[in-house]
Amino acid sequence: MTDLVMRTATAADAEALHALISAHQNEGHLLPRQLDELRRRADRFVVCDVAGEVKACAELAPLSSRVAEVRSLVVASDFRRVGLAARLVGEVRARAEAAGFESLTAFTHDPRFFVRQNFSIVPHVSVPEKIAKDCVGCPLFRKCEQYAMVLPLAAVARYRATKIAEPRRVAVAVA
Repeated sequence: MTDLVMRTATAADAEALHALISAHQNEGHLLPRQLDELRRRADRFVVCDVAGEVKACAELAPLSSRVAEVRSLVVASDFRRVGLAARLVGEVRARAEAAGFESLTAFTHDPRFFVRQNFSIVPHVSVPEKIAKDCVGCPLFRKCEQYAMVLPLAAVARYRATKIAEPRRVAVAVA
C-alpha cells in the first residue's frame, strides 16, 4: 500500500502540474496548459501526492455560476488502474456541489470513464457556457472530436463534502 495525500494544490505545485499535464498531452489526450496559468489557478486543482511528489491532478474550472468543468484530469502512469481518477472526480464533484454548482461537465475523447462516474453524453450545444468560454476560440471549433459529458449535481447529493480544504490520506495498491 502507498499513502497518497489528496489536497488542494498551491502555486508551488504549478511546475509539477505542468509536467504531469504535458506528459499526458504528449499521449494525445489533453490540451496544452501554460505554466503561468497553472500558477494563477493552482487553487482550483485537487492533487494527489506521495512524499511531496504530485502523482495525479484534476481541476474544478468554473464555466458560469451554475456550471463547472472537470479539466486536466491526469494520473501518472505508475499510479493508473487503481481508482485514483475516480477518487479525484469524486472530490471535484463534492467541491463543485459544495460551491453551489448545479452541474459538472467534462469534455473527453473517450467517454467510458466518465459514463462510469454517472456522467451522460450530451450534444455540445447543451453546454453553452463551455462553447462561449473555450470552444469558440479553438481551432477545432465545429470539428471537435471530444464528447461533451454532463453530471447534474442535484442527482448526486450523497457525495457532499464536509471538509473540503483539509488534506486526506488515501491508500492505494500500486504494482
